[in-house]
Parts: sequence; structure tokens; C-alpha cells
Amino acid sequence: MTVEDSDQVAQRRANLEELKKLGVEAYPRRFDPQASIEEIVRAHGGKTREELEASPITGRTAGRVLAIRSFGKANFLVLSDGRSKIQVYIRQDALSARDFSIYKLLDFGDWVGVEGKLFRTKTNELTIWASQLEFLAKCLLPLPEKWHGLQDVEIRYRQRYLDLIVNPDSRRVFEVRSRVVAAVREFLIGRGFLEVETPMMQAVPGGALARPFVTHHNALDMKLYMRIAPELYLKRLTVGGIERVFEINRNFRNEGISTQHNPEFTMLEFYWAFADYHDLMALTEELLPGVARAATGTDEVPYGDATISLKAPFRRLSLREAAREAASKTLGAEIPAGALRSREAAASIASRLGVEVAPAMGAGKITAEIFETLCEAELVQPTFVYDFPTEVSPLSKQKPDDPDTVERFELYIAGVEIANAFSELNDPAEQRRRFEEQLRQRAGGDDEAHAMDEDYVRALEYGMPPAGGEGVGIDRLVMLLTDSPSIRDVILFPLMRPKAGATHGSPVDE
Repeated sequence: MTVEDSDQVAQRRANLEELKKLGVEAYPRRFDPQASIEEIVRAHGGKTREELEASPITGRTAGRVLAIRSFGKANFLVLSDGRSKIQVYIRQDALSARDFSIYKLLDFGDWVGVEGKLFRTKTNELTIWASQLEFLAKCLLPLPEKWHGLQDVEIRYRQRYLDLIVNPDSRRVFEVRSRVVAAVREFLIGRGFLEVETPMMQAVPGGALARPFVTHHNALDMKLYMRIAPELYLKRLTVGGIERVFEINRNFRNEGISTQHNPEFTMLEFYWAFADYHDLMALTEELLPGVARAATGTDEVPYGDATISLKAPFRRLSLREAAREAASKTLGAEIPAGALRSREAAASIASRLGVEVAPAMGAGKITAEIFETLCEAELVQPTFVYDFPTEVSPLSKQKPDDPDTVERFELYIAGVEIANAFSELNDPAEQRRRFEEQLRQRAGGDDEAHAMDEDYVRALEYGMPPAGGEGVGIDRLVMLLTDSPSIRDVILFPLMRPKAGATHGSPVDE
């Protein structure tokens, strides 16, 4: 904190003490606004000076002080409720002595309640002529000098409350996020899906290839894992006869942080009995444009330098064929159609492309790495990438005529994976074989390989109907719909490394 900031804090605290001496309650228990600032502006912002004079309107509202201006006997506040702003006209002869004294002790950032008549000033600005002023809360720390736009990205993430005070666009992002979740829920419930909640602490982490967070239950003296996906529990419910089921909740993956990854993130997962991955593609082509329209009013959204059209149909692209074509183009030589199905040939191609290959990786995983390296960033408009190698899809059903390939797709938009879906593997013997193969990969050094889940295999032995399942990254979908370049822009409180000097694990520099 600078010397200047320290002086401001001292002055603000002194003003609070003076308010107390006036008999003003420092932290009042309630205030009764008749309407929010946004509601007042929406209802009366279009009225002329003459209309307001002909039919006087009294407004009673509350907000944070974002400006204080004095011109002789004319004094003005600008109040904000986070969505809209309104000017307040303060005259000593229109207020009680106590209320005018409150005005004199206000600082930028304070909360006040105000009541008065609406009118328009000589500059035609909608204004409340205050007849009553109530103090609601003191802002003891100074707002950023340019309160209309906090630019320091790290401070925005670490102190989201400050970001929300000074950046209206941040609030709009999270309002869109709320509408996205509500629209997803409404869409699925409207199609007969049941919303459920499944465990976030699990004895066996499963449902994805990822490293989990580890915790411990003291009373039971057992190791538990924060869930990496709800998939295996939701499919247990399908075994139990719930034919359409979904969950919107948090997953936790002990992985790196990037513009697309946060260790704690929100996923939608849903499972649909008697459907396959083709049905899921069709449903996704309904879901995403519908959610976009509900959340933003349009299914054509700007993202970076592009305009993304979410109108169906989406492009479809085979993973192996996309990887082969991209490798051929990069190397300037045609890669034979079957080359990426051979471990030796795939490893050789990867080496020439500069794609790192680990000893435990088979042809399928190498091909997936080539695809991610060469193709993902080019998939700007919505694209279903389908038919994945079995090796990277331990929970997906194989194609009947190609056991090395599963009925799976990932949806890419703006170069980012938004959704992952497949026809569900429901053969318990094949599922056990896949888990055992994952255990071999784990023994070979792959920390993200899937663990064995005996109870899940047992559940499949009771009979799971054919089904399709899909996961949609809510955070990434909101990034797309709000033109946000980083996942931290759409998570209210993203995980941050503590700053030097911070105590008690706080992410804020104390």
C-alpha cells in the first residue's frame, strides 16, 4: 500500500468516526429501496423533462457512490447498482441538516440510499433530486484511480469483488453464465431428463483420463479422491433404470493451469438410454444454438477475430483422417491411409513432426497427439471430430467393423474442445479388459490412465441398456458466448498461486 493510499484510508476511517458522532449507524441492518437503479432507468430513462414535470415520480433506491462533484450550492453523486448508473442532485436546502452532513462525509465507493423526485438537468441527464439520504456502508479502501476500468488482470482474478465494482463487463459475463446454466437445465428437463447429484469424493476416481486430487476421511481412515468426472455414477443410474439423466456440477483435475484449464471446473454430463453418438450429435446441434439464443439473444457470436455460427448442421471430421491429412500437408509427403494404425509408423511420423512420444503410447494415442498438435487450432467453426482410437477411449463402444476405433466424438469450436461424447461401452467383459489395459499404461508411467473400478464392472454385469453419454464444458461454453480469452474470465474465483508475503493460504497479497 502506498503512502497516498494510507492517507486515504486514514481519512476514510476518520469520516466514518464523524458519521458515528452524528448518530448515524455505521453498519445499518436494512434499507427498503422501492426499485433498483436499473429498474428506475429502464422505466423512466426514456421520459422527457416535460413528462417528468407533468407527472412527478418519486424514486427510492440504493447504490455505490462512483462520483462526487460540487458546483457551489449544487452537488452531485453518481450511484451504481452494478448494472446501471444514475445521478443524484444534492442541495443543502432540500435535505435535513443530518442528511447533508452525511453527504459531506461520503467517499468514493460508499453505499448510500436515496429518495427524491426524478427530473432532468440542463444537460438533460436523468437525476434524482434528493429529499432524503441514508448512509449504508463505508468503503474503507480506495477504489482504483480509474474506477471505470480495472485493467490489472491479476488483481481482477484475485479480488473479483473489486473487478465487479469497477468493470460492468465482468458482471455481464457472469449474468450470461447464469443464463447458460439455466438454459441447459431447461432444455434437458424439457426433453425428459432427470437432474441428479453424484459424489464429489470417490474411493476410485474414474470417468476420464486425468490425475485426481487426493484427500483423506479421518473418521473412516480412508483415502478419497476428488472426482474427475461423474460419468461412472451417472451410468450406474442408467443401469438402475433412469433412462435420461444429467448433472451440472464441479469436477477437479490435478493438472496445469492455462487459458483453457482450471483445476476446478463445471461440467454438464448427460446420459440417454437407447441412443448412440449420432443421436447425441443431433441433440447437441439443438442444445448449443438454443442455449446461445437464451443467454445472448443470438446464435451467431463474436469470438476473437471470428464470428461463430452455431446454426446446424455442424461440420463432421474423422480424427484419423484429419490427422493424416494434416501430417501429409506439414511433411509435404502423402501419409498412407493405414500408417497411423501401426505403432512403429505412427511413432516415426510423430518424430518427423516434432510430436513427443512416450514409450507407453500406442498407435492410437500417438495419432491423437498428432491431431491435437496439428488440427485443433484450425477448427474455428463448430466441428464434430468423430471415430477416436480405442486406446484413448476406455469407456466408449467400439465400432462393429473396426475394433481399433470407438463411436466417439469431440466438438471443437474456436480451436477448443467444448464437448466429448460417445456410444457407451456396456459389455462388462470388454470394460474389464479396457480397465486392465489402462492399468498396464499406468504401470508404464501414465499418471492419467484410468483406475480399475470393480463396482462399476459389477454394475454393468446387471445389464446396462445401449446408451449415449456426453459431457459439455460449461466454462468453455461461457468463454465462447462472452468472447472471453481465458477460462479465468468466466470463473468467479479461479485458483491463484499465493503472492509472496501472503499468509494463511490467501491468494491476496496482505
